[in-house]
Amino acid sequence: MPREARKKTHDSIFHIMARSISEVDLFKGKDDKKKYLSLVKKYQTLYKFRVYGYCLMDNHVHMIVDANGADISDVMHSINFAYALYFNFEHKRHGHLFQDRFKSKIIDDENYLFALSAYVHNNPTDIKGYEDCPEKYEFSSLSVYLGLKQDPYELVDDSFIMGMFGDNKRIARENYRKLVYMCNDEKVIEDIEFVDEPTEYRSGRRILIRNINADEIIKFIISKMGISKLKLHSKHCKGVIEAKAIIVFMMRSLCNYKCSYICKVLGNITQGRVSMLSSIGIGLIDEERYGGIVEEFLNCYAC
Repeated sequence: MPREARKKTHDSIFHIMARSISEVDLFKGKDDKKKYLSLVKKYQTLYKFRVYGYCLMDNHVHMIVDANGADISDVMHSINFAYALYFNFEHKRHGHLFQDRFKSKIIDDENYLFALSAYVHNNPTDIKGYEDCPEKYEFSSLSVYLGLKQDPYELVDDSFIMGMFGDNKRIARENYRKLVYMCNDEKVIEDIEFVDEPTEYRSGRRILIRNINADEIIKFIISKMGISKLKLHSKHCKGVIEAKAIIVFMMRSLCNYKCSYICKVLGNITQGRVSMLSSIGIGLIDEERYGGIVEEFLNCYAC
């Protein structure tokens, strides 16, 4: 029987769950969990999606992800494929790591978003030692929501959900704490002082539209970096490699192009090379000299 097509839109918020195959844990220790979160951050830089919450358990992952115009399948395939490669190499194993495809469900109701956020952050109570203090669990975003620590990965946007609990941070955090600790108690949820928000819970979200023309990206980058379009076909010039890497990065990030299509746009290049250039581009964007180049392009493109 063929698999059912995944329900998705580019402006949706998703509940994501990924689980390992039954005979192996997804994470064998803290280093594996740190690696997974670092990969989420890496591909967040590329795809510009938002994370509204997460919890990493030993054999599965929960995340609340705002696609922000990206294709959620591309996002999760990139993260999980890269992690599986790392895990198999690090632990000297072969074969599949994840149980089938990741699961995703579109969050289309404000109350479901609240309940889901509480459920995800309540997961650590199943771990010995964290039954009464899930906020102390290192690999959950709950401590960020409650203001107990800074987000070490700069991964989570807690303002969207927390903004629905009030403008006063102290009150909002206390209300959110009540929701998490008593998420199965409907009376407590009713007592929480939610802000009177419009019924459309997506109000205030700005979605990054990914319909930018690739030629505009190429034109901007070669002008910005002072190289000719013809020179883009050079293989070993450092300046050209950096320009091509940023172009590939921006095509994947702002156009939602797959590697196969970028090969056609650039010509005389393999998918493996495109993937490598994309990784180089992610690293360059994190550097100070190129840190604002995407925003500068978007500002120029909007003019």
